[in-house]
Amino acid sequence: MKDITTEDRRFMQMAIDLSIENVANGGGPFGAVIVKDGKVVATGVNRVTANNDPTAHAEVSAIRAACQKMQDFRLTDCTCYTSCEPCPMCLSALYWAGVSRIWYGNTKADADHIGFGDDFIYKEIEKPYEKRTIPIQGMMRDEALAAFKAWEEKEDKVEY
Repeated sequence: MKDITTEDRRFMQMAIDLSIENVANGGGPFGAVIVKDGKVVATGVNRVTANNDPTAHAEVSAIRAACQKMQDFRLTDCTCYTSCEPCPMCLSALYWAGVSRIWYGNTKADADHIGFGDDFIYKEIEKPYEKRTIPIQGMMRDEALAAFKAWEEKEDKVEY
């Protein structure tokens, strides 16, 4: 594990401060900061209820802003400092974005204690489709494969 530096503490404090400010501004208690080469690229806060957007988590908001600023869908060599251990959606988004490191403050158990539990999602993913809370079933696969075939044959695609 990497030693925690003064710089790491500064960026984590920024994420924590954002989370505290966001509560006062009508949002959830979460903040995130994306950093590259010792400079803040973007920040994000949780605006799920304020924006009526279930994907408006702090990390996702920070990823969107950072990618726009960097004009790239990859956040190579970036670090995410987040006030709380990322939920399954945010963790997936951080992996898709290709960040190099994630630092977090509160644990997922801390979040669960105040009503932000997401362990049920991890449990749902492990279940067979027929046992999940929300029914999930495939259909029209042959027709849907047309897009995958077009992608596979596309010569000027940008792979990710």
